[in-house]
Amino acid sequence: MLIAGPNLTIDRTLTIEELRPGEVLRFDTVAITPGGKGVNVARVARALNAAPVLVGFEPGRTGAAAAQLLADERIELRAVPCRGELRSTAVVLERSGRVTVMNEPGPPIAEADWERYEATVAAGLEAHGVVVCSGSLPPGAPEDAYGRLAALAAGAGAAALVDAGGPALAAALESAPDVVLPNLAEAEGLLHGRPNETVDAGDSSEVRTRAATAAAELVRRGAVTAVVTAGAGGAAVADEASVMWHGTPRVTVRNPIGAGDSLAGGLAAAFERKEPFERAVTVGLATAAASVETDRAGDIDPARAAQLAAAAVPPEPVEV
Repeated sequence: MLIAGPNLTIDRTLTIEELRPGEVLRFDTVAITPGGKGVNVARVARALNAAPVLVGFEPGRTGAAAAQLLADERIELRAVPCRGELRSTAVVLERSGRVTVMNEPGPPIAEADWERYEATVAAGLEAHGVVVCSGSLPPGAPEDAYGRLAALAAGAGAAALVDAGGPALAAALESAPDVVLPNLAEAEGLLHGRPNETVDAGDSSEVRTRAATAAAELVRRGAVTAVVTAGAGGAAVADEASVMWHGTPRVTVRNPIGAGDSLAGGLAAAFERKEPFERAVTVGLATAAASVETDRAGDIDPARAAQLAAAAVPPEPVEV
């Protein structure tokens, strides 16, 4: 599995009783790890024995430090050097269960940097049957970056999975990716211009209808299949023939960050094993559910994920 996760970061996951803006705060614990959506996908894929290769920018000394941290986790990184320094992400976990994430934009890159990145991805396609395009793009990256990578994948006979939002997702649809994996807020943000970056659970039937409608529209706009997640509610899965609703296993949530990345990793790993698409979605959702039971994004217990997949309820058709 080849993972295009260009915008790496250093995650600082902090715990505190209560986050109180405007005050001087002292955190209880801190964990410093390499991060970014692509890294989370790689962690999941490695846990599932899918032999992931991550392609990411490596800016400055902080980029070199992240590369070493990834090596410590036995994640293979094909690094593309660029100017600047690596971004940081602060993930604040409160005792109440509330989570706050503060993301920096990443190092500005030049056109030549992206050309080298794209060439690195292209060079790895021959050895991989699945390409996952995951996460934000650093400033200066072309708007159609993931669309270009999806087209490269198609040309090499590889399946392209795109987990992104906003303009990156819109441009990717023009290259007919095999699967797009936005959450409901990302999908509606693209389709209806809603600025919200969270999923308002609301009425479950309403959320199901919204997700199903969004998934069907993403297929109409170019995706071969679309998986639109709605948090703990489940996910709508659409292709040209139908829209199905997949429920999510009930679990105790410790850290919800990275659930979508775990879905992408689990689904892509099932793709690598040539499993049917419906089964791959079930595996992906079970993997996502297993991930939120852990403290760190991208960490899963494969046995737990398999247990949840085995107990999954069959999907139901949704009218849109």
